[in-house]
Amino acid sequence: MTNKFSRRDFLKLSASGALGVVLSELGLVHALAAPPASQGRTIWSGIPVYEEPSFLARELHLLGADQIVELKAQVDGDEGNPFNKAWYKVEDGYTYSGWLQPVETRLHKPVYEIPAKGQLGEITVPVCNTRLDPYILGKKGYRLYYGSTHWVKKTVVTREEKSIWYEIYDSEIEQSFYVPYYNMRLVQDDELSLLSPDVPESEKLIHVDLSLQLVTAFEGDSLVFSSRCSSGGKGTRTPAGEFQTYHKGPSVHMNNQDEDVKTHYDLPGVPWCSFFTSYGNAFHGTYWHNDYGRPRSHGCVNLPSEDAKWLYRWSRPNVPIGEDYVHLPGEGTKVQVV
Repeated sequence: MTNKFSRRDFLKLSASGALGVVLSELGLVHALAAPPASQGRTIWSGIPVYEEPSFLARELHLLGADQIVELKAQVDGDEGNPFNKAWYKVEDGYTYSGWLQPVETRLHKPVYEIPAKGQLGEITVPVCNTRLDPYILGKKGYRLYYGSTHWVKKTVVTREEKSIWYEIYDSEIEQSFYVPYYNMRLVQDDELSLLSPDVPESEKLIHVDLSLQLVTAFEGDSLVFSSRCSSGGKGTRTPAGEFQTYHKGPSVHMNNQDEDVKTHYDLPGVPWCSFFTSYGNAFHGTYWHNDYGRPRSHGCVNLPSEDAKWLYRWSRPNVPIGEDYVHLPGEGTKVQVV
C-alpha cells in the first residue's frame, strides 16, 4: 500500500492539513501503542489505574516505578495527546499507554565466543540490574531497560559460583559493567546490513513534520516508512531545516550536565542513533516513554525502537559490522524537518 502513496500525494495532503488523517485511515502510520508482547513496565512511580479508560474515571490505585504488569488488551479512551488515545487493560482496570513501556521477557542461552572488536547486545527483559564485578552478590551498577543496546566486550565465566556474564563497556564514562547472559540477546550481523542498498542516495529522503509529530521516508516518489514520533519540547525544540544523517551509532550513552533536576537526563544504551546535526539531534529508539505524538524530547526525534532501527539500517552511511560509531561529514541521507 505504501508504494501506491506518492510523494506528490504526500505534499498535497500536507499542505491541506489532512495528511495525518489520511495516513491513519490508510494504515500508513504505525500503531502508536500496540504492545509487541503482553507485559508493560511502568516508567515512573505513581501511575494511576482507572476504573475506565478515562482520566475522569474513578482512580483505583497507583503503580510503582519499574513495576511489571500484564497487558490484557489495548482499547481506545481519552486522548493523552492529540495523536494517542490508546489505553491498556490491566488486571483490575485501565491505564494510559504512554505511561507504560511495552516489554517482553525473553531469556537466552550464553554465547562464549565474542568477536575481538566486540558485539552489540540488546536487553530482552523489562529491567536488568548490572553488577560492577561478575558476581551474583557484587555491587550493583546502573539499571538497564528493555530494548536498550550495549557493546559487549567478552563473556566472563565466574567459576567459584558457576555464573556467566557479558561484560559491557560504556565509553561515555569509561567503565565496564556485567550483565547476566540470559537477559541479553546478541545482535546478529544480518540485522546491521543496509536496507534498500540499490536505491541511490539521492533518492532517499527522511521527512519530519513537527506539527504532526510524524516521520516519513521516501524512495524516490514512493512512501516506504511512516511513524509517529516525539520531537523536542519547549525550550529544546528540534531544529527545522535540511540536514544529513552523517554520524551514527547503534548504542549511545546520552546525558547532559544540566544542574536542574527537572531537565537532567542520563540514559545509557540509547539504541539505533542516526544523528543529523553536530549538536546531537538524532533519530533514536526510546525506552523511557511510550507517548509518541507529543513533543517531549531534548531536541532529538524519539521513535519506537524498532522504527528507529529501521531508519538506522535504511539511512546512510552504513555503520560497518564491529564498529560502534561512524562520522562522515558531508555524507548521509537527506533529512527535511518542517
